[in-house]
Amino acid sequence: MSERQPYPGWRSLLFIPVHIDKFVAKAHTRGADAYILDLEDSVPLAEKAIARSKVVAAAQQVSVDGAAALARINLEESLAKLDLEAAINPAVAAIVIPKVECPRQVQHIADIIAVLESERGMTAGHTRLIAMIESVEALPVLDEIASAHPRVVSVTLGSEDFSASAGMASIPATLQLPNQLIAYACRRAGIVPLGFPGSIADYSDLSAFRETILFAKQLGFVGAFCIHPTQAAILNDVLTPSDEEVAHARGLVQAFEDGLKEGKGAVEYKGKMIDLPVVHSARQLLARYEAIKGSN
Repeated sequence: MSERQPYPGWRSLLFIPVHIDKFVAKAHTRGADAYILDLEDSVPLAEKAIARSKVVAAAQQVSVDGAAALARINLEESLAKLDLEAAINPAVAAIVIPKVECPRQVQHIADIIAVLESERGMTAGHTRLIAMIESVEALPVLDEIASAHPRVVSVTLGSEDFSASAGMASIPATLQLPNQLIAYACRRAGIVPLGFPGSIADYSDLSAFRETILFAKQLGFVGAFCIHPTQAAILNDVLTPSDEEVAHARGLVQAFEDGLKEGKGAVEYKGKMIDLPVVHSARQLLARYEAIKGSN
C-alpha cells in the first residue's frame, strides 16, 4: 500500500484488559470512541495466550454500538507475531505498537500485517497503526517513526514509561516538551498527534484533567488514550468542535474563497484579517468535525 490512511476521528481511546470478561462486557457502555483491547502491560505473561484467544470476540463485542476496536500488542518478536495472528481481523481497526524506538520496528509490524490481511482476504491497508513513544531513546527519531509507514495514523506518548525512562516525575511540566515534539513530528508527517501533557494514571481530579485536555487542544492534539470512562467523557466533550467553532470556520472559509474570486489573498472576517494559514486551520477543524461525525 502507498496511500496514507486517514485518522478516523477518535477522541477517546479507552484501554480494556481483554482477558477480563467483565470489563469487556461493559466496555460498549463507557462512551469512548474506541476501545484498546490490551494484550500488553495489563495482561500477565501467564494470561497472554488466553487474552489472544479472546481478541476477535472482544472486538466484536466492544464495537456493537459503533465504537472502534483496537488492539495493543507486545513488541517482543515472538509475542508480537502471536498477537498479530490473533488480532488481525476486520473487527479490529488498528494496532497500537508500544515502546517504539525506531522506524524499523513499525515497518516490521506493518509487513506482518500486510501478509496476514492478504491471507485472510481482508482489504489491503484495513489495519491502521498507532505508535507509542515510551523512552527517551525514541526522541531523536520521531520524524522517522511518524513517517515509517502509510498505515501510521498517529503517534502518542506513553506518559508513565516515558517518565521512568527520563528519570522524571510524570507531571504536566515535564511531559509538555516530549508531547510537543511528538506533535511537531506528526504534523511534519501529515498525521495527527494523540495525547496530553499529563499522567494517564491520574483521573481523580477531573477538573484538573479537563484543564489539561483544554491545553492539549490548544497544542493541536485531537484525541488521547485513557484508562477510565470519566476521562473518555471529558475527552469527547473538550475535543469536539463546538457548533460556534464549526459555524465560524465555515463562514471564514467561505469569506476567503469569495475573496479569492475577487483576486484577494486576504479578507476581513468578523473584524480580523484572514489569510491562507488561518484558513488552513479552519479547514482542519472542519475535517476533524466531519471525521468525528463519521466515527460516531
